[in-house]
Amino acid sequence: MGIQKQRRKFTSEFKAKVAIAAIKEDATLASLGRKFDLHSNQILKWKKEFLSNSSMAFEKKKEFEYLEQERDKLLRKIGELQMDKDFLKKSLSQLGM
Repeated sequence: MGIQKQRRKFTSEFKAKVAIAAIKEDATLASLGRKFDLHSNQILKWKKEFLSNSSMAFEKKKEFEYLEQERDKLLRKIGELQMDKDFLKKSLSQLGM
């Protein structure tokens, strides 16, 4: 078996920086690829994703707050269900099941 190359992970900030550089079109994709040590296809993918999601910068704060509240409710529910599961598992083990 060959040596497996570990996949690199990039922050959102880095991806945005690369996408903005590509949008500016001050440099070619090849030169951006060398500068950021990325393949031009990856740069194009991030550019497209950035542009398709750019309207989110202008979304109303209330929409994000609502989504955060919904997420928090779901996380609380998951916690409750986990506790119920642990309780039932412990009860069953004490009964010898």
